[in-house]
Amino acid sequence: MMESVERFLSESGKSMKRSAIREILKVLEKPGMISFAGGLPAPETFPVGDLREIVLDVLENEGAEALQYSTTEGDTLLRRMLVERHNSQGLNIGIENLIITTGSQQALDLVTKIFIDPGDYVLCGLPSYLGGLNTFTSYGANLKGIILDKSGMKTDVLEETIIELKESGQTIKFIYVIPDFQNPAGITTSENRRLGILEIAAKYDLLVVEDSPYREISFSGRTQRLMYDLDTSGRVITLSTFSKIFAPGFRVGWIIGDPAILERIVMAKQTADLCTSAFVQKILARYLQKGLLEKNLEKTINLYSQRCSYMIECLGKYMPENVTWTEPEGGLFLFVTLPENLDTEEILKKAVEKNVAFVAGSPFFCNEVRGRNTMRINFSFSDNSEIEEGVRRLSQVINEEITGK
Repeated sequence: MMESVERFLSESGKSMKRSAIREILKVLEKPGMISFAGGLPAPETFPVGDLREIVLDVLENEGAEALQYSTTEGDTLLRRMLVERHNSQGLNIGIENLIITTGSQQALDLVTKIFIDPGDYVLCGLPSYLGGLNTFTSYGANLKGIILDKSGMKTDVLEETIIELKESGQTIKFIYVIPDFQNPAGITTSENRRLGILEIAAKYDLLVVEDSPYREISFSGRTQRLMYDLDTSGRVITLSTFSKIFAPGFRVGWIIGDPAILERIVMAKQTADLCTSAFVQKILARYLQKGLLEKNLEKTINLYSQRCSYMIECLGKYMPENVTWTEPEGGLFLFVTLPENLDTEEILKKAVEKNVAFVAGSPFFCNEVRGRNTMRINFSFSDNSEIEEGVRRLSQVINEEITGK
């Protein structure tokens, strides 16, 4: 066995980190564990019966094409179905504005690959999605966090930060935003803030990467306009996925953007995986054609809304008074803040001993200073009995830390 691989690693290879989220998922193997850690959709929402019929249909009628390589841009029918769906929701795009990716995580990787040189800056929310932060740093990006409030990224802080970086000679490439039911904070960016971010991006000639995996999981059924829809200059790149609204095992996402940008992303994808699985794309196209996504999505939203409400009720019932949490209107997560003197990474170790898990908040903060007293909790995966028992166990651990008993 090789003693050390370090001497062979590239700078990119050296900068890569294990995901704190993927690592904590290993605790699921422990008997009796209640996990609020992963961003896992509820298995009850997976349309196994419908898919069984569609898979057989695709194999019988399109078997040769489904098992062959596909174009890098993606299956034409699936792209057209997605374009039609977006346009029915208010966009005005053509098939040239949309390509398929192997999950939205690949989309993040490809966008970073084509735009980031080592030393470039990415501006992101404080806190922000760990998978995005790790991707950016793996390509040598410097990260600068912009504080969030209940309406989203604070635009005054965003502009002040841009001015400071530019005056010091730094290069900023894009602003990374998760505007709907943000991971991990669970907040939604208001339309005024979206417009403000776009105005600042245009003023300083920056791109905006809009990560939108949760938008359609809106408990009220109402959705904000995509930043891509509000943009008038072609600088927004929108990333979406079927993982949270259908099934993560399919690993299918898509990117909406200016054709000139998408052409570069296609080139990058050709060096990554050549194409996304033709088989799963054709299954998804049939699923959309039959109108089954809307039916299943409605069931998913109702389930997650109920679980979120019950988790908030349990937090109010069991948590100490000086613990607070966000109350999201959609998505999969809420964010808990403890007294400032507590460290959730230490609390996690004790929580796992009591068979309950979460994700400590500090990895979501790119400055590695803030967030040590925060945690992200997932409400979509556990049923009501697990939610109550898990919150009860977690509250007990936190109360012991606060009281020292």
